Amino acid sequence: MNLLGYFILLSASSLLGFIECGRDFYKILGVPKNANANQIKKAYRKLAKELHPDKHPDDELAHEKFQDLGAAYEVLSDKEKRSTYDRHGEEGVHKMGGGGGGHDPFSSFFGDFFGGGHQERDDQTPRGADVVVDLFVTLEEAYNGHFVEVKRRKAVYKQTSGTRQCNCRHEMRTEQMGMGRFQMYQIKVCDDCPNVKLVQETRTLEVEVEVGAYDGHEQVFTGEGEPHIEGEPGDLKFRMRIHKHSRFERKGDDLYTNVTISLQDALNGFEMDIEHLDGHKVHIVRDKVVTWPGARLRKKDEGMPSITDNNQRGLLYITFDVDFPRTELTSEQKAAVMELLKQDSVKPKVYNGLQGF
Repeated sequence: MNLLGYFILLSASSLLGFIECGRDFYKILGVPKNANANQIKKAYRKLAKELHPDKHPDDELAHEKFQDLGAAYEVLSDKEKRSTYDRHGEEGVHKMGGGGGGHDPFSSFFGDFFGGGHQERDDQTPRGADVVVDLFVTLEEAYNGHFVEVKRRKAVYKQTSGTRQCNCRHEMRTEQMGMGRFQMYQIKVCDDCPNVKLVQETRTLEVEVEVGAYDGHEQVFTGEGEPHIEGEPGDLKFRMRIHKHSRFERKGDDLYTNVTISLQDALNGFEMDIEHLDGHKVHIVRDKVVTWPGARLRKKDEGMPSITDNNQRGLLYITFDVDFPRTELTSEQKAAVMELLKQDSVKPKVYNGLQGF
């Protein structure tokens, strides 16, 4: 084989290898190859919101990207398929008989988020009762986002042998009683429907604690509530309940915390770090001004992320308390303090400190 033929063969084999590798699912989801399950779920949820066909009904490119997104999530969310994909690429997943098909797991994974693409409920159709469940989460989970796996045991109607009366309604009938005489009366009319029976089923649901979720925020799973024998099941609603935190208090998208410092640091200044809810450090420097009890420092963009726009964050308010020494000063020490502070002219003032609150 001459040199030209060798290069042609090498190029062909490289092209074939490229084709066999298929799509880069990690790149499609925008996650690193060592991403954990929660990172993959969060990335899929975020992109699926942006690319869902219901938001781009006439955009073929968005539809294609959404199909790629579904294929990527289908493979990377499955341990066995992901392992095969990491070793042999998309072609390897196809050979094992599954994955990469680009189906839409969005609605089944998160419930009926958009409402589009599904049959809209008719107000006249009877519905089963909604089920509301309190889901207790930490402030860290609300700050960073999280997924909670919940097992739901519910009753569903299954078809069985025989028929039953259904869709019963009242209709008016007219009957001639004689020459020129008519009588109207009401009768009950029913249809014949297949008979059903109640059975218990267990389903595993992935409930997302969205980044910035607030106390009382709900995640709705359409059709996962109580069944109705002649209508549609109700909804299952998970209502977020945020645990009280030991260091931070949330008000809207703002966070509040208190820091106790020594009298020495209050007078001389200090430098410190506060560990935030995701582990990053908030650096504080107080070296040009005395820190008095109740002094408050405001840090921009260090509060909670907004649930509607995670790029926007609230404020972090830091209130300082001063730990005064409990030892008794000597006469010489008291004199030195008086000489240092020179506050002889400042007299005690009695006033209503709560005025204006």
